[in-house]
Amino acid sequence: MRTSILGRLKAGAAASILAVAAASGAATGAAAQTIPDDPTVFQLMDVFDLEYASQPQVSPDGKTIVYVRHSFDVRTDRERSNLWTIDVESGAHRPLLSGTQNYSSPRWSPDGKRLAYVNAGDEGAQIYVRWMEDGQTARITDLLESPSGLAWSPDGSRIAFTMFTDTDAEPIAVLPPAPEGAEWNARPKVIDQTFYRGDGAGYYEQGLSHLFVVSAEGGTPKRITRDDYEYNGTPSWSRDGQTLYVSSDRTEDWREGQGQTEIFAVDVRTGGVRPVTQTPVSEYGPKLSPKGDRIAYVVRSDRKSWHVPSEVWTSRLDGSDARRVAADLDRSIGGFEWDPDGRALYMVYDDGGTTKLARAPLGGGHDDLAEGLGGESLGRPYSGASFSVARDAGTVAFNVVSDNAPAELAMLDGGEVRQLTHINDDLTGMNRFGEVRALTSTAADGTEMQSWMITPPGFDPSKKYPMILEIHGGPHANYGRRFAAELQLYAAAGYVVLYGNPRGSTGYGDDFAMGIDRKYPGPDYDDLMAAVDNAVGLGFVDPERLYVTGGSGGGVLTSWIVGKTDRFRAAVVAKPVINWTSFILLSDFGVGQWDELFGAKPWEDQASYWARSPLSIVGNVTTPTMVLTGEEDYRTPISEIEQYYGALKIQGVDSAMVRIQGAGHSITARPSNLMAKVAYILGWFRKYDEAKPDASQQVAGTAPAAPAAN
Repeated sequence: MRTSILGRLKAGAAASILAVAAASGAATGAAAQTIPDDPTVFQLMDVFDLEYASQPQVSPDGKTIVYVRHSFDVRTDRERSNLWTIDVESGAHRPLLSGTQNYSSPRWSPDGKRLAYVNAGDEGAQIYVRWMEDGQTARITDLLESPSGLAWSPDGSRIAFTMFTDTDAEPIAVLPPAPEGAEWNARPKVIDQTFYRGDGAGYYEQGLSHLFVVSAEGGTPKRITRDDYEYNGTPSWSRDGQTLYVSSDRTEDWREGQGQTEIFAVDVRTGGVRPVTQTPVSEYGPKLSPKGDRIAYVVRSDRKSWHVPSEVWTSRLDGSDARRVAADLDRSIGGFEWDPDGRALYMVYDDGGTTKLARAPLGGGHDDLAEGLGGESLGRPYSGASFSVARDAGTVAFNVVSDNAPAELAMLDGGEVRQLTHINDDLTGMNRFGEVRALTSTAADGTEMQSWMITPPGFDPSKKYPMILEIHGGPHANYGRRFAAELQLYAAAGYVVLYGNPRGSTGYGDDFAMGIDRKYPGPDYDDLMAAVDNAVGLGFVDPERLYVTGGSGGGVLTSWIVGKTDRFRAAVVAKPVINWTSFILLSDFGVGQWDELFGAKPWEDQASYWARSPLSIVGNVTTPTMVLTGEEDYRTPISEIEQYYGALKIQGVDSAMVRIQGAGHSITARPSNLMAKVAYILGWFRKYDEAKPDASQQVAGTAPAAPAAN
C-alpha cells in the first residue's frame, strides 16, 4: 500500500528469532534462558496466542455488533484480522468472515441490511458489500491503491472513500535509453518533496490522497477532488447526499508541514470546494449530526509545541455558532460519535492511566459512563480504544482491557458495562501473570507521578527482586493499567517491572503535559528517579539490581538517565533520539517539528539542540548499555543508535547493538520481533545480574536505603 505525502503524519517464529540473533551478533544462548521453562507462566511463544477486538460497529437497530478480531499466524509471523458478530440479546458469537484473508473497516448501510468492508486479499485491498440476510457478497471495486475512510451515503446507494492517486512530476533531466541488451544501472531517484519517506511506508510516491465515490452495487469509482491538495480521514455526507464534508490543509505551505487544517464542503457532482471553518486553529474529523443541521469536529490550536490538546466543537454547516463540547474537561478527546438524538456527543478520553467513555450534552458538562477502555496496544500498556454508537437505537459498544488480557468487546447495558467476548480465556486460564499494583511517588519539587508495578508470578514479599524501569515514548503519551505482553514477559523472567507517567504524559491535564515543553528531557527525569526511590522503599526491590529501558521517547530518557546516574546495573536504549539536530534533519517528519520542539532551526540555536541531546552527556556513561532498533526505522532513524553506539565504544562502555531486520519504528508489529526485543533485553540484563539464574534472593535483615542519584 502506498501512502501520500502527509497522510501518515497527520492523521516459524523460533527460526525468525534465530535469524535476528545471527544478524545482530548477540548471543542466542543468553536470550534463550531469560524466561523459565514453566508452562504455567506467560512465555515468549504465547505471544502468538494473543487476540484482541477492535473497530466495533453496531447495526442501526442496535441488535448486532460486527467487530474486527485480530489474531497472529505462527507460520507467516503476521497479524490476521477477521470479522465476527455478536447478537446483543442472546450473546451469540460467531464468525462472519474468517480464514487467511484480512478483513477490516466494517460499515453498516443506513438501513442495516448490508455491510461494507475492505478485504486486503491477493488482488490488493478492495471494497466489498455483504447482504446480511442471505450472506450474498459482491466485490464493488477494482482499485490499484488501498481505500480508507469508508462512508455510506444517507440513501445507501453510494460509498465515499479516500485513496492515494499518482501525480506526474516534471522530469529534471531526460536520459537516453540503454542500447538493447545493455545492463545499465537503474535510473536515479529524484526527490523534491519535503516529506519524502514515512515510517512503515517507505519512500513516498509522487501523489496525493483524494476523495472518491463508488456505487454500492459496483462500478467505476468517480474521483471527486482533483486539485493539488490532500484530503484525509473519513468524509461525512450531507443528509441530501449532495455534499461531502472533509478536512484538508489548503494553505500555501501545506507541503512543508507548517500549514493549517480546516473543514471543507465538497460538491459531489462538481467537485467544488468551499470552506466551512476559517479560524486561526486546525479542525479535522468532521461528522454531521443526525438531523444534518450541525457538524462536530476536532480542534487543535496552533500552539508551537509537541503537545496540543484535542478539543471537540460543533457549529452550523456554515461554521457559525461554534461551541466547544465538554469545555469543563481538561483532557484531550480521543474520538467522538453523535448521540442519535443529536443533543449530545459520546467521546473517549484518557484520564490518568485509564481511558474513559463519556456522554457530553451540547449544552455543557459531561458524564462518565465507563472506564478501562482500550487494549489495542499489545506490547506496551499504551492507550487506544475504539467504540461505536447505533444510529437509531443508541446502543454503545467499545473494547475494554484488563491486567491479563488485551482488548475484549463490551457494551453499555442499563448503565453497566457488559463484557461480550472472552477471546483470551484460553490463554489466561492456563497461565499465571504478574500482579499489577498502583503506586504514587512525589518528586523533590512536589510533583506527583502515577505509576504501576508488576510483580513476578509467585511473588514473595519477603524476598529481594531485581527491577526494570520501563519508560514510555511520545513523550506526550501515557501508560496505564492495561495488558502489556512485553512487561508481563519481563515479570515472568523474575523481575519487578515499574512503569508510569512522568511529566509530559497525557491524561493529567495541559499543565502536566506542558511541564517538559522546551525542556525535554528534564523534569521527567526527576519524576522517574522519585518513582524508583519509592519502589525501592517498598522493601522487596534490590537497589543494587536496577535496570532501565524504554523505546522512542523512552529511549531518549533511558540514554539521558545513564548519562546522569550510575545507579542502574545495565540499560537498553531502544529506537531513541540521541542527537536532536540529526533527528530534525533525518526523521520522516522531523523537518516539520523544529519550531514545535525548539522554536529555532538547528543552525540558529545549536546550543539548545546540543544541551538537550543525550549525546552531549555520553561522556558520563559507565552503565553497560545495549542499543536496539529496527533497521527500517524512519521515525528515529537507525543513524541515531549508530551515533550512540560509536560514542559508547569510544568511551569504553560495555555495549552492543541489536538491529531488528525488516522492522520500522513499530518494532513489534510482527510477533517474532516482539519476542526478539524482549529476549535480547532480558539477555542483556541477565548478563549483568549477579543472581543468575534465580531472579530473587532472601532478604537479610532490613532493606538497604536507595543510593542517591548522581
